[in-house]
Order: sequence, then C-alpha cells, then structure tokens
Amino acid sequence: MSKRIVITGASGNVGTALLRRLAEDGTDYEIVGITRRQPPPEGVYRSVQWHELDLADPGVEIQLLNVFRGARCVIHLAWGFQPTRNRRYLDAVAVNGSAAVLGAAHNVKVPQLVHMSSVGTYAAGRYGEQVDETWSTAGIRSSAYSRAKSTVERMLDEYEGRNPEGVGITRMRPGFILQRDAAPGLRRYTLPAYLDPRWLRWLPVLPLDRSLCVSVVHADDVADACVKAVERCALGPFNLAAEPPVSRDGIANALRAHPIHVPSALLGLAVEASWRARLQPIDRGWLDMAFSLPLLDTARARGVLGWSPRWASTAALADLIDGFLHDSGTPSPVLHSRSFVEAITRDVTAGPLTVRRVP
Repeated sequence: MSKRIVITGASGNVGTALLRRLAEDGTDYEIVGITRRQPPPEGVYRSVQWHELDLADPGVEIQLLNVFRGARCVIHLAWGFQPTRNRRYLDAVAVNGSAAVLGAAHNVKVPQLVHMSSVGTYAAGRYGEQVDETWSTAGIRSSAYSRAKSTVERMLDEYEGRNPEGVGITRMRPGFILQRDAAPGLRRYTLPAYLDPRWLRWLPVLPLDRSLCVSVVHADDVADACVKAVERCALGPFNLAAEPPVSRDGIANALRAHPIHVPSALLGLAVEASWRARLQPIDRGWLDMAFSLPLLDTARARGVLGWSPRWASTAALADLIDGFLHDSGTPSPVLHSRSFVEAITRDVTAGPLTVRRVP
C-alpha cells in the first residue's frame, strides 16, 4: 500500500501536531503538505513536500489532482477562522475548499479521506451532557463556523449516498483543540492586536457565566487519532475529547484569576457590540457555541481506534496558557509569534485581521 499521505492545512495547529506524530511513528511515510504559505524547512516542517495552494481559489480542484494522485490517504485539516467580516471568503475556504478536496480525491481514487469536522457541527439541546456520533449535526445557526462545519457534513453524507464504492470517509469531531504552539495563532484570531496575551498573568478576575461546560482536547491527541484511523483504515465519525470538561472555574484556576458570574446573554451582547465596533476580532457565534454545544462521548474512538487521550483537559488548557504567557509558537507563518509592535503595524499596513485574507 502507498505510504503517500497528503495533508491540507499541514502548517496549522493540528497539522503541526500531525507532522510531529508522523515523525515519531517511525514509518517511512511520504508526507505532502498543502498550505497557503509554506513554512521554512525547519523542525517538523523539514521533511515535507510542500505545495502552496489556496483552497478558496475556484480552480483549485484541478491543481489538487496531481497532488493527490497515488496517495494512500488525504487528511483534510484546512479551514478558515478569520476574517470574520468576510464570510464569503470563509465559506469559499471551508465549503468550496472541502468540495474541491473531496472531488479531487474521488477523481484520482484516493482510498480514504480523513475530514477534520468538529464538536461545532453538533446541534444544541443537551448542554452539559455527552452525546455520541448519532446526535444531530445541524450546528449552531448563529455561528458561521458551526454552519460551515454542518454544511460540509451534509456534503459528505450526500457523497457517501451517491458513491457507496467511492472514497472512504472518516470524520473527526474533536472538542476545542488546544496546544502551546497554537498560542500565537489563537492570539491573532481571538484577541485584539493592542492586547499582549502575556498580560494574562496579571488578570485579576474572569467574568464568565458559571454554567460554562465545554469539551476540549490537545492537538497531539487529535493527531494520534488521525494516524490510528489511517493505520486501521477506520471509517465513519469519531468524537474526540479529554476529561474532565472545562468549566469556568477550571479556566479561572488555570489563570489564577477570581471567577465572577456574568450571564452568557449579557456576555453575548458585549461580544457582539465590541465586534461590531471593531474592538475585537471574534463574533458572537463563538460564544453561542461555547454555551450551546453538548459534551462528547468518545466511546467509539476508544473502541474502534484504540484511542485514549494522553493529555487531561486541565493539562491541555495549562499548555495553551503557558504558550500565551511565554510567547510560544513555531516557524510556520500560521503559528509564528509576532511582537506587540509587529501586530499593531500589520493591522495598520495590511488592514484589520477581520477583513484581510492572510492573518
């Protein structure tokens, strides 16, 4: 069987963890990475055949054919989180890009496609309770991210219905994915450029609704599940989450801040108003997901993949916070650290993160 594995979004959060995992595996894989901006040939990015492609481009499916040809598996991680004020571009990356990946994989007869879905694909209705993979994937309608994840799941359903002998589809549905190397990227996606995340060490209070209860998982454990699915050619959906669920008090403890109850509805109004005023980069949909999505039952991943997370949720959260406090990152353009001055300068010269195509 071919050892060629193609990874879209290979220089991002999960992509970097996946390259680490494949390097540790010892198997002589031929790894091909697709990204908008190629990272320098350092560390885990060194032994990868890179192709610079933007999945939002209309003709990208044709370009993917030669890249996918002969692959044992395509692991589709690429997704757009910003610019939140350019929904058309985000949908082009997420929905049209996923369609291009699926179409190219089908046309060159790739045996398996591992699609990185999300807890965000699930519908509301059982907050604070675990659901298995049969729960509705209708998403959270107020969240552009959730709507796109749900739309792609429908696309995969339709493909499998039309092509029972086509590409085998594996769907990973992780909780919120954390790791220290992702801190610079998450900083740019979630905090305004004028806030230095190292200030978190002096955060006195954490104003959040006391009901917060979310599933998280470390990027290394998501990468491990992907590799296990490829090794076993395991198809179907898999929930991925660490225990215990993350609560408001758990975040406050990790930050050494005092928790203060602020109702989620009031927080939602504040997030929406500050986003519309262009004071910060995330829209209300992310908060709505945090206070609507169910927890994840991971029995199927444990049973079928033999998967078990090495990182407890508390350790994964601490790893991310440590990344914020110590300005961690990687040489990847997506994950590299920028100074406070660099962040402000880029906002001034290239435009705010919420409108520009390249973070």
